[in-house]
Amino acid sequence: MTVVDSCGWLDYLRDEPLADAFEPYLGATAVLVPAVVLYEAYKVMRRERTDDEADRVAAWLKAHVVIPLDDRLALEAADYSLRYRLSLADAVVYATAQAHHATLVTSDEHLRGLPGVEYVDEAAPRV
Repeated sequence: MTVVDSCGWLDYLRDEPLADAFEPYLGATAVLVPAVVLYEAYKVMRRERTDDEADRVAAWLKAHVVIPLDDRLALEAADYSLRYRLSLADAVVYATAQAHHATLVTSDEHLRGLPGVEYVDEAAPRV
């Protein structure tokens, strides 16, 4: 199972340099989407693109398993936030991956080196 951080989805959607590196993870069958990732991707696409494109992105992410933020996950995220000095969103994404025994794939420097994190720092070759 895999959790792809917001940066991965957005790099891919905006065809940024790490898009090709994230692509194999986004097409996997067992991708979990923390609700905060759905929020961030939708918000950025609404701000930068059209409402229709933001709606398509939301539908694509919702086609995966969306993990809501419940009380248990909120408390675990708070603990991770304190332990690793993470922002709310980073802590929720990390806690979601940890709670589901999933690998977190990210290019976010704040999460680099944490247990269970696969850090993407190079662009895959473009074809």
